[in-house]
Amino acid sequence: MQKTAPIPYAHLPRAHHNRHVLTSTVDAFGAAHWLLGERAPQPGGDMPLFDALVVSVHPDGSVELTELSAVRARWPHLDRLPDGGFVVAASRARRDGDSPQVQVFDALGRETSSFSVGDAIEHLLVDEAGQFWVGHFDENPAGIRRWSATGRLAWTSDSARIPGLFDCYALNVSGTAAWACPYTDFPLVEIRPDRPERPVRVWANGVRGARAVAVHGERVAFYGGYGEERDRLAHGVLTETSVEPTDISLLTLPDGPASGRRRVVGRGSRIYVQAEPFTAWGVFDLST
Repeated sequence: MQKTAPIPYAHLPRAHHNRHVLTSTVDAFGAAHWLLGERAPQPGGDMPLFDALVVSVHPDGSVELTELSAVRARWPHLDRLPDGGFVVAASRARRDGDSPQVQVFDALGRETSSFSVGDAIEHLLVDEAGQFWVGHFDENPAGIRRWSATGRLAWTSDSARIPGLFDCYALNVSGTAAWACPYTDFPLVEIRPDRPERPVRVWANGVRGARAVAVHGERVAFYGGYGEERDRLAHGVLTETSVEPTDISLLTLPDGPASGRRRVVGRGSRIYVQAEPFTAWGVFDLST
């Protein structure tokens, strides 16, 4: 099988390797961010508030540090807002419902608002307009939603007629649009809420289990799969109604095959990927 190597993209500066990586992402403008804590979260019980450090590495290589005060999320998602602030969300909502799930911080690291978006967050990605998309896994039937940074529900998949939307396996947010590949039917879905005449398009797709998707014009690539296919890169082209497969390759990580977990972010034509210990991002770009 042909092998494709991602291009090294961003590294957590070594000076911060003594902290625990709680999560990491790449934002809509190409900056990589790491949310760091003093220790790894512990399962069970109430999570005490803690201060965290966001280390941001911009496309030009410059590094920015932001201290966030009184973070609540044990297993957090992170992304940056266009105004320099951050969104931090707990993947699981508390059963008592008393603790808002999402915290919005300004550029100085101060909490400005908090609210809940529903349990079982699989993906959280902020778009260029400052709204954020949430894809849920199968313990929440909400599917895919778009929220404002003040907690207003801006779009929902409830009436979108997306076949087999039980778990948002893959989500790609670029500009103000989103692409998804949900379990169980794994269709490729384009979502453009600003296009009222046809906000959702669906293509039938035979690639199963992909965890990330990239789209460039009529070309598409799916990364991931079940079992031994977890580093599979399946290519295809869009027809009027379906994704037609073209070829399959293996996305090899910078240090070769790794047995640990992966973290992926889809942004337009790009799939960003990192492996444990989650200190480095590589990128595959479908447009090159």
